[in-house]
Amino acid sequence: MPENAVDIGIDLGTSTVIIYQKGKGIVLKEPSVVAVDTRSGAVISVGEEAFQMLGRTPDRIRALRPLADGVISDYELCEKMIQFFLKKTCGSGLLKPRVALCVPSGITDVESRAVVEAAASAGARKVYLIEEPVAAAIGAGIDIEKPQGNMVIDIGGGTADIAVLSLSGIVQKTSIKTGGEKFDEAIVRYIRDARGVLIGEKMAEKIKWEIGSVDPDAEDKTAVYKGRNLRTGLPCKGEVGRFELRDCLTELANQIIWSAQAVMEKTPPELVGDILVGGVVMTGGGCKLHGLEKLASLRLKTEARLAENPEECVAIGTGRSFEYLDKLSDGFITSATYRH
Repeated sequence: MPENAVDIGIDLGTSTVIIYQKGKGIVLKEPSVVAVDTRSGAVISVGEEAFQMLGRTPDRIRALRPLADGVISDYELCEKMIQFFLKKTCGSGLLKPRVALCVPSGITDVESRAVVEAAASAGARKVYLIEEPVAAAIGAGIDIEKPQGNMVIDIGGGTADIAVLSLSGIVQKTSIKTGGEKFDEAIVRYIRDARGVLIGEKMAEKIKWEIGSVDPDAEDKTAVYKGRNLRTGLPCKGEVGRFELRDCLTELANQIIWSAQAVMEKTPPELVGDILVGGVVMTGGGCKLHGLEKLASLRLKTEARLAENPEECVAIGTGRSFEYLDKLSDGFITSATYRH
């Protein structure tokens, strides 16, 4: 490989795109949103600028997310988004970068092909895929080459990926479509049903981080919401309490923990013993919900702890995965075999 060639790791998340460049660390972190002119189809803005337009655009402009539940929902927009971010990160140099992209554990061959082709069309020289929990484990500093069981729960915007790793291989895994955005949707539903007020997704996310909790012992707090009264059609604001939201948020948290229990039930007992001693590592922005690690520790009967840098773990691990190309087991990281 040429000395000045660039290796890029991309955490292509439903909510956020994070890019790690070898030798530089995290070089980009922006919302995965694209604003499009509906008349001409032209892309108006990408990333943070497009995110600010969500819910605020006139009819001729639409702010869209090209990914849903961890996979590409709009191929063309996703390609343009990756192209924009690669150009912003690497400039327009002659050498195209090698790109590693993380994907949910439950991704299909068709979805894998779409991710590879989008990255290749956007200017990648060679594309590799790595499963999210593996990237999260590498990014969290776990030594995955040891004959020791390590459990990772990665909660992103669209999916929660859970895996037990040992000897550079995945022993058991699952992926469910319950991520941070589902928690936001639950808050929108609750305020609509209980207050008759419709709020936007950004307002719901703000409330989630201010008072959202799945800890039954947490003290009550309130947050102000602003939205449209569904009866009068007029703007209004009010307050919602932490205790009110706890049940709907806990229901979603339990889905993730039940999936982790199901993975553990299929794991060989020796590795379960390792997990009992070493605990469970939680990564992804969604795992920062107040009380989630406490609830997981209680249900899984072992310590669940946040990784040092949970939001950026997957991107860091994806970028560092080039160091493991010859070490990882089959199905871990896949060289792009599709023609491009």
